[in-house]
Amino acid sequence: MLDYKTVGLTHEDLKEFYKWMLLGRRIDERMWLLNRAGKLPFVISCQGQEATQIGTYFALKDEDVLAPYYRDLALVTARGITAEESMLAAFAKQGDTSSGGKQMPSHFSKKDLAILTQGSCVTTQVLHAVGASLSLKMDGKKAIALATLGEGSTSQGDFHEAMNFAGVHKLPYICIIENNKYAISVPSHLQYATDDLSSRAAGYGAFGEQVDGNDPIAVYEAVKRARERAVNGEGPTLIEALCSRLTPHSSDDDDNYRPSDEMKLEKENDCMIRFKEYLVENEVANDDWFNQIENEIKQEINTATKNAEKAPYPLPEEALTHVYDQGGEKDA
Repeated sequence: MLDYKTVGLTHEDLKEFYKWMLLGRRIDERMWLLNRAGKLPFVISCQGQEATQIGTYFALKDEDVLAPYYRDLALVTARGITAEESMLAAFAKQGDTSSGGKQMPSHFSKKDLAILTQGSCVTTQVLHAVGASLSLKMDGKKAIALATLGEGSTSQGDFHEAMNFAGVHKLPYICIIENNKYAISVPSHLQYATDDLSSRAAGYGAFGEQVDGNDPIAVYEAVKRARERAVNGEGPTLIEALCSRLTPHSSDDDDNYRPSDEMKLEKENDCMIRFKEYLVENEVANDDWFNQIENEIKQEINTATKNAEKAPYPLPEEALTHVYDQGGEKDA
């Protein structure tokens, strides 16, 4: 793991990294339990990718625009979507920030946090982020737009069109591939024929970098440098973060297609375990602190779950709210 001192991080910074990684993990785990209890219809997991997401978050500024993909629970939680708001979305209740309970879960969005709404078709969010980065450049703002996606989505035309446009116009854009080695059941070796997806950046006229996605410090350092280049007019960056998927693709997936020895290795390389060990080795935190954070997070998630379960469902008359324009005058 990268030495935190070399990138200007403090012990308090590292504790914040861990706290947000853990909150994302525990919300995710609670959703799986609720799904298996028959209370939630669908869950898609971020477990194993928290280091990439939290390292990314801490390298960004509040004015930056996010276009996340469906596994980015830890990222959007750190950005400001609360545990209760995520639970409301999972239960399809009125308070869901993305659609008021009318959208699938994990379609993260919240306008006042500059988290763009997203569709169910994979990879469309990269085009939205590039559009946002063009707007930021035209307005002369010192901000960037960031999109994330899985490695399977890099086979979609939207990915290539977005990167090409961003490169041609030297846009303040960062694209992060959270490479967990599987596009549902399709392994990476059947998805692309390179050892480094970030090498594609050269063809777009962008900067490319591959990082250890299980190391939040390495991700933080890479994204921070990419942001600096972007706001200085040096164009887009494509980052491939090599991380793990510790669960099936979703709660509806049977992942018996994954070899047991591979899963064993992935669990041993769990970013939560690695980062906790790193904090202990560097005397950043002790057992008392870890226990305190666990208890605080457990209480937060318990409250969020109870409130979401009790919250009202959207009303039938709200079915078309924010789907079609409303409130305009009729033609005479």
